[in-house]
Amino acid sequence: MSAVETLVDLLAGRRPAADLAPREWDGVIGVARAEVLLGTLAHRVEDGEVPGPVAWLFADCRAAAAVATKQALWEAEMARRALAPHGVEFVLLKGTAYAAAGLACAAGRQIGDLDILVPWHDLGRAENALLVAGWEWVKEDAYDDAYYRRHMHELPPLIHKARDRMIDVHHTILPRTHRVTPDALALVSDAVRTAGGFAVLCPTDMACHCAAHLIADGDLQGGLRNLWDFHALTGEFAALDRGFWGKLDERAEMHGLERAVHRAARLARDLYGTRLPSGWNSHPPGDGRYQRRLLARDDWGRATDPLLQQAFYIRSHWLRMPPTMLARHLWTKWRKG
Repeated sequence: MSAVETLVDLLAGRRPAADLAPREWDGVIGVARAEVLLGTLAHRVEDGEVPGPVAWLFADCRAAAAVATKQALWEAEMARRALAPHGVEFVLLKGTAYAAAGLACAAGRQIGDLDILVPWHDLGRAENALLVAGWEWVKEDAYDDAYYRRHMHELPPLIHKARDRMIDVHHTILPRTHRVTPDALALVSDAVRTAGGFAVLCPTDMACHCAAHLIADGDLQGGLRNLWDFHALTGEFAALDRGFWGKLDERAEMHGLERAVHRAARLARDLYGTRLPSGWNSHPPGDGRYQRRLLARDDWGRATDPLLQQAFYIRSHWLRMPPTMLARHLWTKWRKG
């Protein structure tokens, strides 16, 4: 069994950590680090089940993740303080949203950029307020700036000049030129409040966004972590609401994301053991390519199967924009190096 398959089995609870030989941990740790799942694995495994050096590493991972979570929530508070005086409200997305909502998938998760969603009509005010509050453009490039503003689902990335933390300001969850156009107004209007006063997507929209990020908008780079998020989110929401899967199906159809959501659910079932209701348990042959892409790492954590990677990279761009626009964009990026 490969290291990446062992990692998946450990996360899914199919294989006890105590059964691993000391040398097997080298590969598992390498793959988990490459997939940004090391902190998650550290929270899933008891220290008594692993060799001493691994237990020490996992303790460090848990401590680092706790600090990163506090930093992420503080950065969200800084954004709130910058935007609130201008009447701009936002919805937290991705890792910071999971942490703010106290969801299980936040445990050990490495949170990078702060991702927020603001209504389209507030985008200009949000941009100006953040610039005044100390954020600045990550890089000045006229083509990239125009590309983001005309075609993407977010502003060009900003970074705070004092805290060195990035923020991505979204106005929807898929590029404007994408073949699928989720209802951005519904995402914002149906958001819910956390105990700390932050707005996050409602449970069905959170699962839809996770599936969109994994299947509809990406080349599956780092896909095992995104799939773990989907597995953990849907499992937690379904435990609290017996009608969750039916509601998710309806919401996904409204956003045009039913294919992405169903595929994410099947992949989560096949890799992590997600329990799906009747009607979701088909086995289309196309899922096999996605599984191979998700598991394409050697025992050193290095990506393998470059042709499959390239195929998914091309697919992600093909979904994002029409052929003529794609050709022009790739030609421009190639010329710019």
